[in-house]
Amino acid sequence: MEIGILSTSGGKQLATLTVDPNSTLRELKTQIHRLKSHLYPDRQEFRQEPRGKGLDENKTVAALGLKDHSKLYLKDLGPQIAWKTVFLTEYAGPLFVYAWIYQRPWLFYGEGASNQPMSQVAHIAACCWVIHYAKRILETLFVHRFSHATMPVRNLFRNCAYYWIFSAYVAYHVNHPLYTAPCQMQSYIALGFWTICELGNFSIHWALRNLRPPGSKERRIPRPTKDPLTLLFNLVSCPNYTYEVGGWVAFTIMTQCLPAGLFAFAGFYQMAVWAIGKHRAYKKDFKDYPRGRKAIIPFVF
Repeated sequence: MEIGILSTSGGKQLATLTVDPNSTLRELKTQIHRLKSHLYPDRQEFRQEPRGKGLDENKTVAALGLKDHSKLYLKDLGPQIAWKTVFLTEYAGPLFVYAWIYQRPWLFYGEGASNQPMSQVAHIAACCWVIHYAKRILETLFVHRFSHATMPVRNLFRNCAYYWIFSAYVAYHVNHPLYTAPCQMQSYIALGFWTICELGNFSIHWALRNLRPPGSKERRIPRPTKDPLTLLFNLVSCPNYTYEVGGWVAFTIMTQCLPAGLFAFAGFYQMAVWAIGKHRAYKKDFKDYPRGRKAIIPFVF
């Protein structure tokens, strides 16, 4: 059977493919790549309507109800970059930017600033910041399994700007010679809560890794494991985000720094959007999905 491939931009005919009803959209992408070398598979997205939703590339032609002389629309997603590369670039920046400003370079604070006394909280905050992003880098290398291989390269610049600029903003204030730290009791309690959240975040990531077999895109309902820190799965769909937000709230309380609070709020907003989307997808895909779960904040939403 023949399938016409049209561009989502203007409806221009790009190709006519001869396919088997059992062919997957991934196989169609490979055919198009042979015809147009710059359109490698990860750069392509099929739709049934020009402005419709992207189709799962593992679906077959028959499963989509396509017949002889049917049409599919192809969107060029633009140059792509591997997700692992994206994460490593995003996370390495904050680690090194914060560590550099922690040294109080003359560029930010002027000559002699590095010789002035620094509060214990500033030292603890630097350790927490570096540990957090070192953990993220190690998880990217050894823990995470990505359901999507790539993302548009243009997004890399936006993401890096968010992480890198916020890192400089927070680091500049916490390490400033005029920075005033909160009382030790407040900082130590917040540090304890931060530690629990970091361990919890790792526990959730490890549980999610083991949920999906290697090389598979199979989706299952995430549930608590023997690790007590994963019990948060009973309350929310995305406990990794819950722990992440909790960690940044703790960091804000520990440092009593307004820029850190702004960073925590911005992160919470974005993670809440992601969590709500994933929560809806879970409920749609799994008819037996636990009804009591919320998206990110237990008992709230």
